[in-house]
Amino acid sequence: MLSVARLWTRFFQPQKPSATKNDAYECGVASTGDTWIQFKAHYYLYAILFLIFDVEVLFLLPFAVAFTGLPTGALVAMLVFMLLLAEGLVWAWHRGHLEWK
Repeated sequence: MLSVARLWTRFFQPQKPSATKNDAYECGVASTGDTWIQFKAHYYLYAILFLIFDVEVLFLLPFAVAFTGLPTGALVAMLVFMLLLAEGLVWAWHRGHLEWK
């Protein structure tokens, strides 16, 4: 399969980039003007912080469901996990990452 794919690209792929090959093509409409858009990094930071804390909070659900049947070591491990989660939240808050600018 790999050799067939290599032969296919060798015979059917243009060897040199051209204006048509390097042209930005989106949704069937040719782009006009400048296609570069500058995004603020704060939006990405908010999204990453949300994903981190959202996913980590989801780890609390199985612990809460099976709380009564777990040994003491699981309780200690979950307390350490929650302390690390709280430490990350305090760090982000202290650095000012949670303020909308």
